[in-house]
Amino acid sequence: MSLPARVRIVDVGPRDGLQNEAMALPAAVKIELIARLAAAGLKTIEAGSFVSPRWVPQMADSDAVLAGILRRPDVTYPVLVPNLKGMEAAIAAGVDEVAVFAAASESFSRRNINCSIDDSLDRFVPVMDLAAARGVRVRGYVSCVLGCPYEGEIAPEAVAHVAGRLAALGCYEVSLGDTIGRGTPAKARAMVERVMQAVPAERLALHFHDTYGQALANILACLDTGVTVFDASVGGLGGCPYAAGASGNVATEDLVYMLDGLGIETGIDLSRLVDTAWFIGDALGRPPASRVARAMGRA
Repeated sequence: MSLPARVRIVDVGPRDGLQNEAMALPAAVKIELIARLAAAGLKTIEAGSFVSPRWVPQMADSDAVLAGILRRPDVTYPVLVPNLKGMEAAIAAGVDEVAVFAAASESFSRRNINCSIDDSLDRFVPVMDLAAARGVRVRGYVSCVLGCPYEGEIAPEAVAHVAGRLAALGCYEVSLGDTIGRGTPAKARAMVERVMQAVPAERLALHFHDTYGQALANILACLDTGVTVFDASVGGLGGCPYAAGASGNVATEDLVYMLDGLGIETGIDLSRLVDTAWFIGDALGRPPASRVARAMGRA
């Protein structure tokens, strides 16, 4: 196995992690969480989401969060936008990067955003046009790449189609998300290899949930494909509000521990990251879900 010397980790905890919590944390806690992640060495931190607060009330204060963070010049703070209205709100908040999302499952797309996959992608055209005009980078997400709560198995060809469309629209990077965490190593690798026929490895990222305990194994299986960007969530926060039973993303500290053991550089201070996992766990009233945070304990 030929492993990369370095990988980039995108921490999605402040957005993808916290959006699935029953309680909405104050903006001040989110701002502190983001600051701690940056201090630990994360260079890409998902800071919020400009979706309707009726659907995701936990993200209703994303403009306040963006206004409150002390932005480091070497860190990017992307936010999720579902449509042109969300994009306009994000630009008003001063973002320099956004993310758009589509599903590889028709059923998930219709139940999640009430339209077909192709219609959802067409909606992003004005978003991409505005982003280009304002110099805002756009990242794309594809959900349900290894399974759908309504359809079951998803064909790799379907994932490649959506990823290719997002790349063609202008997304500089496309993150492939195992939304319900059903993927296993062989299937994950086969999916990635098929998508790489449509989008080169250097424009792909992987986003595994740990519902079935397979996230780290899936990442390990894909480490020599050429993909060097992985999404993770501090403390193992997360899930999906539209997929019952989908537990959190792979924990950032668990991923960093594994990569450190493989000699792969991440630029992240594991001790500070674990402290951050305990910080957000305390704010939520429970210990972190990650094995590494529990094993290392509090500072």
